[in-house]
Amino acid sequence: MPLAKPKEPAASPPSRAAYEADFYAWAQEQGVLLRTGRLDALDRENLAEEIETLGLSEFPTLVSFYELVLLHMLKWDYQPSKRTRGWAGSIAVHRKHAEQTLTDNPSLKSRLDEAFERAYDLARLQAATETGIPLRTFPEACPFSREDILGRDFPVDDD
Repeated sequence: MPLAKPKEPAASPPSRAAYEADFYAWAQEQGVLLRTGRLDALDRENLAEEIETLGLSEFPTLVSFYELVLLHMLKWDYQPSKRTRGWAGSIAVHRKHAEQTLTDNPSLKSRLDEAFERAYDLARLQAATETGIPLRTFPEACPFSREDILGRDFPVDDD
């Protein structure tokens, strides 16, 4: 069954109430207005805000991936007797997620050091919580180089 085309919106410009009351309907309407060239009817202020917000979400996503990489690197180094394949696997998977995020958003590469710094602050707290090791044991500044974070080997297999 073919998908129905969205209905042509009403002639009046969308109101803030419509934006706040039913975001999905508002977004669909804005798409139709853009596609049909009815730029005068767009809810420009809310549309601009939503577009800007979309871009802003990518940096925290990158930080989150590196947080998990750094968390497991800390646990790997500070609890060698408890190392697991799961930690090594998590490092590999989250590195790959971060790599894909950077491929999709190459301008984030200019903020990589900031992402590592933010991620480390979070990973340090999480490592102390998960391991029971006192927070002061973990260095305040990230002990890993960029090269370590991006490529240090953590064997997933026991070979």
